[in-house]
Amino acid sequence: MSPHPPSHPRHPANQLARIRAQWGGNGDLWVFGYASLIWRPEFDAVEQRPATVHGWHRALEMMSNVNRGTPDCPGLVFALVAGGSCRGMAYRVDPARAHDELERLWQREMPTGVYDPKWLACRTPQGPVHALAFTLSRSSPSYVGRLPDDKLLHILRHACGRYGTTLDFLVGTAASLRGCGIRDREIERLVALARDNALTA
Repeated sequence: MSPHPPSHPRHPANQLARIRAQWGGNGDLWVFGYASLIWRPEFDAVEQRPATVHGWHRALEMMSNVNRGTPDCPGLVFALVAGGSCRGMAYRVDPARAHDELERLWQREMPTGVYDPKWLACRTPQGPVHALAFTLSRSSPSYVGRLPDDKLLHILRHACGRYGTTLDFLVGTAASLRGCGIRDREIERLVALARDNALTA
């Protein structure tokens, strides 16, 4: 449930209306996936391409009190944070289904309105596209910043939410990125850290 009243600009319905207006409803709808949207998209795409965005990077710096943790033992999930660049996948949604798929995507990603959805320029092998991406502001209360390794290990050992553990989320993201031919050095470092501490095989 959103912490914002229906009249607030950050209420999910108002953010969806803004994104729809910016898109215009004409032509293809593109979505940029950088973590779980790659291995659990839950929307139908008719095309996918490797894509790179500049000015944003993937970071395990978003607190999760429900999906990968609890209020008593918060977990972490990946977010798209300003700075650097990020390799991921761009997904094209059929215009005839775009409005319905956007609704499904919103229910998954934006129930509380925590993300700042933005249209980002993506470079793909077939040319540039503008894709919807779910970014996180450093001013968000869900943003935790870069944590020291001992705190990360504590979270990887203990945090578990309705969709499983933070460790499973990390390992699943790493595997899906490798499957797409994407190597993320920080993710590989975190997986090695977990392995070296006997958290994963």
